[in-house]
Amino acid sequence: MTRDNIYAEKLSRMIQCETISVSGVRNQEKFAAFHSVLESLFPTVFRTMERMEFGDALLLKWKAKNPKGEPVLLMSHQDVVEATGEWKHSPFSGDIAEGAVWGRGTVDTKGSLFCIFQAFEELIDEGYKPDVDLYIASGADEETDKTGAKATAEYLKANGIHLQMLMDEGGMIIEEPMKGAEGRFAMIGCLEKGTGNYRFVAHDKGGHSSAPGKNTALPRLGAFMAEIEKKNPFTAKMNDTTKEMFKRLGPHIKGPLGFVMKHAGFFSPLLEKAIPMVNHTAGAMIRTTLAFTMAKGSDGMNVLPEKAYVIGNL
Repeated sequence: MTRDNIYAEKLSRMIQCETISVSGVRNQEKFAAFHSVLESLFPTVFRTMERMEFGDALLLKWKAKNPKGEPVLLMSHQDVVEATGEWKHSPFSGDIAEGAVWGRGTVDTKGSLFCIFQAFEELIDEGYKPDVDLYIASGADEETDKTGAKATAEYLKANGIHLQMLMDEGGMIIEEPMKGAEGRFAMIGCLEKGTGNYRFVAHDKGGHSSAPGKNTALPRLGAFMAEIEKKNPFTAKMNDTTKEMFKRLGPHIKGPLGFVMKHAGFFSPLLEKAIPMVNHTAGAMIRTTLAFTMAKGSDGMNVLPEKAYVIGNL
């Protein structure tokens, strides 16, 4: 079996573990089973490194014999979001087909978790001796409330552990990350936006749907959402990291757009206006987004709601 096949089989085993995290719900058995799979796939890592657990979160430490600097920590979470909709391959099949491993978590982010564990496994087997303490951190609720990451950070702080470097999930190596940028690019994620959820509520007198009044709760919410879609209320603002990314992409884009991007600092006011209109992914890098994800009206199909709401994820 080739090394590629071995790697694919290991990642496939990890994908076959259903590790969906649900806000406010802890499923200890699910993640304990996943930890057992990790132990079977990377036995040398678990024999060599000190293991700590914070709920379902893992923190592993490879202690250097004579540390010559501050520690390094590599991070990648175990949990995944729910797998709804239609899938070419079952989301937890881990099918190996068409030159790829298929399933929920291959990209976000068991793929990188596999890479970290496999790299450590091979380094230990080769007799590598680290010059600094090395850590692997892996939370089980990154997609929800992140209590594992908070507990891990508190442990590091309480023990006076200051890291010289921390590497977590980021971008990907992709073709044409922006229209016209020809070639393959490693998109290194070195910033991440925060998130918040808001409930927007409309009140009404309710009643029977056979004689509805005008401007009831749900239509008002609909008009509100349509207005947000039509005119984003949030200001676009280029930060230094995004300017630098555009400057690096500029030489690979032909025509006026390439020239403007090469001089992103000077043309920031123009880019702040134009980019959200032509590329929603790039637009999301320079301003707050608001997506409506959930809604609730009355419990009856023929009842006008006295209160209706929509959830906006920012």
